[in-house]
Amino acid sequence: MGHAQSEFKPAKIAVLTVSDTRTEENDTSGQYLAQALKDAGHQLADKQIVIDDKYKIRAVISNWIADDNVQAVLITGGTGFTSRDSTPEAVLPLFDKEVEGFGELFRMVSYEEIGTSTIQSRAFAGFANHTVIFAMPGSTNACKTAWTRVIEQQMDASHRPCNFMPHLGK
Repeated sequence: MGHAQSEFKPAKIAVLTVSDTRTEENDTSGQYLAQALKDAGHQLADKQIVIDDKYKIRAVISNWIADDNVQAVLITGGTGFTSRDSTPEAVLPLFDKEVEGFGELFRMVSYEEIGTSTIQSRAFAGFANHTVIFAMPGSTNACKTAWTRVIEQQMDASHRPCNFMPHLGK
């Protein structure tokens, strides 16, 4: 509580699409997130696509965590239960603190849209080196739900009673 600021402050946000099949031409989820954050007044610090390999995912995220030009990361993809879905296994070990409430809240609002299928989402969030990282499913609809129902408000310094902006470094 009491962490709200009075006015909007743009954050430097990177977007990572985790997929074995997406390219810049057909990455609708990553494109949506990049456009949505810019529309909200934030800066796109970087955007990449990486195959679903936990070491390659971890390498990209680790570089962003260490980069002063990245304050937040939005990850889409790799959060399901197939043998190739490894985003949580790649990223969770990097966290200083987990934001358990993100996954819980995402699944709650997603339930309104897709019912019990939301139980198959391993959406999660946390902090590493004062960088907030949100990971959500790979579908564009899931990205819209995560952004509009949770992330956008938490990345807005004017959102009350609290938001993540005062916790971001760099």
